[in-house]
Amino acid sequence: MIHLLLFILGFIFLIKGADILVDGSSSIARKLGISTFVIGLTVVAFGTSTPELIISILASFQEKSGIALGNIIGSNITNILLILGVAAVISPLTVKKGTVNKEIPLSLLSVLAVLFLVNDQIIDNLVPNGLTRIDGLILLLFFSIFIYYTFGITKSKENILQKTAGTLKQENVKEYSGFLSAGMIILGLVGLGVGGKIIVDSASAIALAWGLSESFVGLTIIALGTSLPELAASIVAAKKDKADMAVGNVVGSNIFNLLWVLGLASVFSPISFDARVNWDILFLFAINILLLFLIYIGRKNILARREGVALLVLYVVYIILLLLGII
Repeated sequence: MIHLLLFILGFIFLIKGADILVDGSSSIARKLGISTFVIGLTVVAFGTSTPELIISILASFQEKSGIALGNIIGSNITNILLILGVAAVISPLTVKKGTVNKEIPLSLLSVLAVLFLVNDQIIDNLVPNGLTRIDGLILLLFFSIFIYYTFGITKSKENILQKTAGTLKQENVKEYSGFLSAGMIILGLVGLGVGGKIIVDSASAIALAWGLSESFVGLTIIALGTSLPELAASIVAAKKDKADMAVGNVVGSNIFNLLWVLGLASVFSPISFDARVNWDILFLFAINILLLFLIYIGRKNILARREGVALLVLYVVYIILLLLGII
């Protein structure tokens, strides 16, 4: 009962933290002339990836590789199927051209990088499989390129034209003072981090009491728990007609999880790898391809409600296959 109450309390922290974070980030975006999409790819994505970072680092130190890797892979699967699915059902999501041409392909590249780095035995006939500190540094180098590219967007001609034309002012973003906006972002990040940690701890205790495997807990319960900040932030953004922030948050969080979280966690402590998780990594790669396909069919560059329903159905199928031990 105590774990259930903590779970509910954590969810309250998450919802309120996400609301405050989106408002504060949007205010900063308007002040600096930066699009909400870029804020979603950086500030919001970093904040909502904090639970994954905490759990993965702790799990790597405690040599619980099933939780460390399962948490990240499961969270990214949840982000695409559950979070984008729910957000699209709430309000059809307009996906920017840059997301289709650059961000999603970069997410695909990140999945492939992790797939190659963890399979030492298959590629180089070396044992054991896993992410070494050198592998972690490679992922962090990829991450630095992503950050460099993301901030480069703010200097693009498109954003300069948007700023001079007053596009950002037309988004009806409530503007706060710089000090208050910064305080809201910090408070929102704290709420997301604390809420996510409470939910993960309580959900893990409940799941482990039922005798579930470590990998299953990482791929499902903990993945869902650590994805709740992304879910909360994306739902709030969708309701406030900030579709670019909802999509940017998910894509950015997936890249953050694979490159930043896994990279930093393996630098702190190498992470061993169970080859059976390859199926989950390949599934993650496949649904990234599916996401691109769904964006292109029907109304181009729009993730409509029916596509959102399709993503949610696929998420349910994935969970059932995990429960049956098929993948």
